[in-house]
Amino acid sequence: MNFKNILREIEKSDPEVYERLSGRRQVLKSFGSKVAVAALPLAIGSLFKKAYGKTADANGVINALNLALEMEYFEYNFYHTANSLPDLIPPSSAYPSGNDKAGFITIEAQEKAHILLLNTVITTLGGVPFTPKNYSATAVNPLYVPSAYDFTAGGTYSAVFNDYPTFLIMAQVFEDTGIHAYQGQIPSLWSNASVLGQAFQIQSTEGRHAAHVRLIRRQPPISAPENPAPWINNNIPPTIALQSYYLGEDNTQQIGGIDISALKDSYSSTGTVPLLSATAAFDEGMDSATILSLIQPFLL
Repeated sequence: MNFKNILREIEKSDPEVYERLSGRRQVLKSFGSKVAVAALPLAIGSLFKKAYGKTADANGVINALNLALEMEYFEYNFYHTANSLPDLIPPSSAYPSGNDKAGFITIEAQEKAHILLLNTVITTLGGVPFTPKNYSATAVNPLYVPSAYDFTAGGTYSAVFNDYPTFLIMAQVFEDTGIHAYQGQIPSLWSNASVLGQAFQIQSTEGRHAAHVRLIRRQPPISAPENPAPWINNNIPPTIALQSYYLGEDNTQQIGGIDISALKDSYSSTGTVPLLSATAAFDEGMDSATILSLIQPFLL
């Protein structure tokens, strides 16, 4: 395992991590030249305990992070499978949104970085990181475990890896589900400010992934009939069959019982915030049981 690469990925996901580690930033940046290779695992653990140290509710934090880790493995395996296929994602000449393949390769790399970071933080907190079924630490690419997933859901979505529009629909749903997972675990992370901040940053990255997929879907030649915005509007799914992944997104009530749709909006014909805008203002969280039930059809 290349710890220098892990540190680079962590810094990409959390540019402020060195600030939290204060004077240890130079030690982190100079791994390999000033720290003996044999001592790297111990040094990593010591340094990150300073930034992500245990809290009174460490078990709750670890459980929340493990759910996030499970979703990251799920998404990474989905994109790695898709990117490995020669003809699924078309070149930019076929789709005017740009080089689609390059975009999904970037998304895959970011999902991988999230896995590495979450593994490090969970271990530092004294927890045991989640691993997919049939996981092997000695595999050429341990993070890729195709025998753990069936992204066709037993044939329900049989075209997912041979029809680009179908792939995009499932990518959107999986990204939205990941955002719901992070949002639902936020209350369990309040006790650890460093971990909470990191979770918000990862969630924002997942939001950008979802927005990227939605942008491709709304442009010709796909021109998805629901004309998806970069964010979830109301509880509108890409297809009716996937409605269960958007339950609760029509909520307009937020903290303190405030009904966003009742707030004044001088630009609206009704004088109040339109329903679509009110429902799009916040992502709704889903609890662990709901998230696990939504990905269960895709697990082997």
